Amino acid sequence: MQWADGRLEPFEVREPEQQTIPFVFNSPHSGRFYPPEFLAASRLDALSIRRSEDHYVDELFSDAPQLGAPLLVAHFPRAYLDVNREPYELDPRMFEDALPSYANIGSMRVAGGLGTVPRIVAENMEIYARRMPVADALSRIEALYKPYHACLRRLIARTHARFGFSVLIDCHSMPGNIRIAGSDTRPDFIIGDRYGTSASAELSRAALHILEDLGFNAVRNKPYAGGFITEHYGRPVRGLHALQIEVNRSLYVDEATLEKRADFEVVSAALSLFMRQMIDFADEFSIESTLAAE
Repeated sequence: MQWADGRLEPFEVREPEQQTIPFVFNSPHSGRFYPPEFLAASRLDALSIRRSEDHYVDELFSDAPQLGAPLLVAHFPRAYLDVNREPYELDPRMFEDALPSYANIGSMRVAGGLGTVPRIVAENMEIYARRMPVADALSRIEALYKPYHACLRRLIARTHARFGFSVLIDCHSMPGNIRIAGSDTRPDFIIGDRYGTSASAELSRAALHILEDLGFNAVRNKPYAGGFITEHYGRPVRGLHALQIEVNRSLYVDEATLEKRADFEVVSAALSLFMRQMIDFADEFSIESTLAAE
């Protein structure tokens, strides 16, 4: 399937020459190629509709293939289809006709307008000028959601088979005004491990400590503990670890214009160091886990 007037595929895997580390990096929300028919159906202008993007996160983590890990990147935008949801979290208020019985219409994410096919972008702005056919949503799920997850599953399975365990890093960004509940702290990074269920505590702590040593304010799970991808693919008892990382957008992008800040390269370089140090820790973690199992 071609995307963006045939210029590129809807997603791609940026592969290393050879995978040498047990990591898979995933950027599901940084897509910034909007189909003309989607823009025509929207009530939003070309800037407003981008408010849900994880702006340039694929570029922030672009060194992953050079370090020996695949990087899966979505080119379709989150406002069009959100692969960090269950496959059929759909809002009946959006559609002309009835949803299939298997649709999950009662989730908190659907209630908030942020289902698999979102009703709003960030800041509660309605995307569509009118209701859409259910068939349009189902076709997006068939054409984009299912192939994307099939690709991600293959990458994780391949990594696990090759190294005996795998670490998925699900890469995201968050608004600059996010605060920790009960305080005025604005974290630079949030590491999500679904409250200890999607990755080992050792990996989560290592990620936090590395970011703190790099001079950032990093917290764990609050307010973002990880979405569907982290929850679905993280099975630490089977050696399948999944961490979500949220980068504060105000560190590297002007949130009004969505243009990169001068510090973009500084943040990108820091994330390259973060990845390198996580790789080093994973080597030690693998040895310790092997010894503990003997």
